[in-house]
Amino acid sequence: MKNSTNPIFNSNKLKLGTFCTNTIPNMTFVPEMSMPTWENTLACAKLADAAGMEAIVPIARWKGYLDGKPEHGSNIILDTFTWAAGMAALTKYSAVFATSHAPTAHPLFVAKQTATIDAISGGRFALNVVGGWNRREFDMFGIHLLEHDDRYVYLEEWLQILRRLWTERDEFDYDSRNFHIKGAISRPQPLQPGGIPVMNAALSPVGMRFSAKYSDIGLISLQGDDPEQWREQIAAYKRMARDEFGREIQLWTNCAVTQRETKKEAEDYLRRYSEEYLDREVMDSLMQTLSKENNIPMDSPRLAFMRHRMAVGAGPALVGDAQSIAEQLAAFSRAGIDGMILTWVDFVDGVDRFNRQVLPLLEQAGLRKPHKKPA
Repeated sequence: MKNSTNPIFNSNKLKLGTFCTNTIPNMTFVPEMSMPTWENTLACAKLADAAGMEAIVPIARWKGYLDGKPEHGSNIILDTFTWAAGMAALTKYSAVFATSHAPTAHPLFVAKQTATIDAISGGRFALNVVGGWNRREFDMFGIHLLEHDDRYVYLEEWLQILRRLWTERDEFDYDSRNFHIKGAISRPQPLQPGGIPVMNAALSPVGMRFSAKYSDIGLISLQGDDPEQWREQIAAYKRMARDEFGREIQLWTNCAVTQRETKKEAEDYLRRYSEEYLDREVMDSLMQTLSKENNIPMDSPRLAFMRHRMAVGAGPALVGDAQSIAEQLAAFSRAGIDGMILTWVDFVDGVDRFNRQVLPLLEQAGLRKPHKKPA
């Protein structure tokens, strides 16, 4: 166990968390969809925290996916650092994450923020680092969006500086193409020895290599629907971290949960929100952005697969009754996944159902231990 204060390093075989509660969870018009108010996101966090979920993870976004429509719900995103500070003060167990677009925040600034939130949380903070891809956000900042592979050069330097600020005793200089820093220091440093744990999501080979080298948690986007396919993707990722960099890395993935009393009810509801009420305008715009910024052809099977996934929510769909959801989660675990961060159309209702009906089944299956609430 790397750090006893941070639950992402606990002994549960399958770790769990919530994802994206600081913004809209789906591209749908269903009226019951959670809106990212502070009250809603805090209510969800408290349910996850009380149940012993390991992670509360927000998404970083500065602007949505439709140009010229500031009223669109995808533009409503709570800032992840101030959000994490509030969450850290009002939870007791779960690791609270912030997500940072590295080019929009200097590492000196992030070092101070992260150490402060780690102090508020008592050593339960973690950082999801991303290089960014949504050009309209960079245009707002007046920052040039680097070419794909160059983003990881920048991100590598950014993270190296940040980790030195978290751990070094003395002032240091850092001079590169992207940074010119003299006499750098940041106090206080994080409570967690070695600094803040890092998560990174990557789709490309360059990004996955970066994550294998630097992340404690790699957030993997699994291709296909066959657990045997997943097994090899996961094993190859972990081999790269172990063989090339001498590191052990956790691999997590994200899924959208549709849980009802019967499979038919769940499938009907999935169809309702992801097909009948799909926000096709924003989905079309998002696909065009992903295609352009990640060099994925618009007519490719890969982009079609991504469109289907994103209509469902953040990741593949877990659909069915409680027993079926538990069995699907067990399949991810058998394939080698260490953790799952989950979304629901209605977060409070969804997490409540999951806690009451699915968590006991995961405990019976030996994937999790019963949670002992902190005093």
